[in-house]
Amino acid sequence: MANITKLSKDKGEFYQVYLDDGQKLRVSEDVLVKYRLLKGKELDETTINKVKKDGVYAVGLQLAYNYLGYQLRSEWELRKFLKEKEIFGTDTDRIVEQLKQLKLLDDKIYAESYVRTMMRTSDKGPIVIRQQLKKRGVSESIITNALTLYEEENQLAIATHVAQKLAKKYYAKSYQESLQKIKQNLMQKGFSNQVITLAMGSIEFEKDDEAEYQALVKFGEKIWHRNARVELAKRKQKVKQSLYQKGFALDSINEFIEEMLTQEGENGEE
Repeated sequence: MANITKLSKDKGEFYQVYLDDGQKLRVSEDVLVKYRLLKGKELDETTINKVKKDGVYAVGLQLAYNYLGYQLRSEWELRKFLKEKEIFGTDTDRIVEQLKQLKLLDDKIYAESYVRTMMRTSDKGPIVIRQQLKKRGVSESIITNALTLYEEENQLAIATHVAQKLAKKYYAKSYQESLQKIKQNLMQKGFSNQVITLAMGSIEFEKDDEAEYQALVKFGEKIWHRNARVELAKRKQKVKQSLYQKGFALDSINEFIEEMLTQEGENGEE
């Protein structure tokens, strides 16, 4: 037997029930009323165990309601949250089952909502979205069904928009390097090779020989001057190798090197 010595309310929605044997029970208002837990009341061991059992479940259920009140969650996310709040085992199972019955927890609805939101607010492709849903514990079959909402037409529209922005960003680079960076970026965002090819084909991104050579000169001069004290043969090789790796044509690279040698010859630097 134990007597209730004190009742106090948490900062949240729960109560702490203090017993004279040192035990402390955390309960919801419903459990408080159900067992008429008042200061001075005597509780036998059976009642204390019932209060504990109902208390943990009720507290966990209320925490789950609050957690789901902000946004939809996957079952895995909810279980992880309850574990962090020290709600375990059968209590968690009961809470999950109750929320499923109330249609507040449903991985299918969660996945479909997630896909729609990502389509509307992000520039991510289906591969990345699949990975993100897997991290949230959603099953492969549910993910696959949800991703049918992300039709290829929508994917292409988003991928094309991204490609157009990237084409402007990488305009000062070589044509080949720009293409490579755009494709790489689209792959990282989760689009398939098929969608990437279609997107690349639909943007206005043609090789501009004049702009290409200007970009070569911009990068080339930095490398050329950086290696000013290197033996001429090695200097030319370093410049040629660096520019070739950036996607510039060998003919243009050789032309640039000849121009630099001519300039330095005229200035008496060589």
